[in-house]
Amino acid sequence: MANSYSTRRAFLSGPTAAFLLGHNLCAAQQSMLRIGVTDWNLNLGADPAALSKATALGFKGVQVSFGRKIVDGKMPADQPEIIAKYLEVSKETGISIDGTCVDRLHDNGLKSDPLALKWVSDSIRLTRDLNTKILLLPFFGRWALKTDADMAHVGDALRELAPEAERAGVILGLEDTISAEDNVRIMDMSGSKNVLIYYDVGNSTDAGFNVVKEIRWLSKDRICQFHLKDNPHLLGEGSIHFDSIVRTIRDIGWLGWANLETDARPGYLDSDMRKNLTYIRGVIKEVYD
Repeated sequence: MANSYSTRRAFLSGPTAAFLLGHNLCAAQQSMLRIGVTDWNLNLGADPAALSKATALGFKGVQVSFGRKIVDGKMPADQPEIIAKYLEVSKETGISIDGTCVDRLHDNGLKSDPLALKWVSDSIRLTRDLNTKILLLPFFGRWALKTDADMAHVGDALRELAPEAERAGVILGLEDTISAEDNVRIMDMSGSKNVLIYYDVGNSTDAGFNVVKEIRWLSKDRICQFHLKDNPHLLGEGSIHFDSIVRTIRDIGWLGWANLETDARPGYLDSDMRKNLTYIRGVIKEVYD
């Protein structure tokens, strides 16, 4: 009979060891911040080709937008063949569709335009059909939230939309330029656990908020996803300290995807995206190791 040391050494050098190593590696990867990219920053909004492009650049996930040019009462991506193509390319490349965006809200804003309800409803359906969970609702430009009345109207609209999102298993993520506290007020008005905050570190920095303080205060349960950017700079070359942000995300125990919404110089999209991805992965490795 072999002694226990020899038996243990054989056990740890065989197929079981390979399984345990793979399992531990997978668990470690899942506990780290995962990095995707927005399709519009690849200049491929509402286009399944964004998934192949992102794969070639080294990304593991893509946030898909549904497009703004309405044809026959539908957003550009609202076609069965286009949804099928997204799913096909995702399976072929192994890249995740990590979330979606109803960018039509840049034209029909949820704070006051009745048409916005239709686009969000359609986008909930499309998000479900893409087998993903996070739907970004943007509030910018003339549709930015500025008054208590704006926020109250959005709260009412979300209260109407939330049951549909809940049935579909979709999270409605609020991306805007207001404070964390005001976003939580809207969440509370919606009355739904499926309304959360899509936290953009660039937008919040530009609006004068303390990003680290806000993320820590919001904690892991109020944030559905992140945008990382410091436009017009490459990551690490502007004023935003991403090491502090990533460390805070780690400290609150948040898990999920952060998408790069980073601008690129004309003619340098590939190289600038790769630089940003390399930089942020370096920060993540340093913080999580």
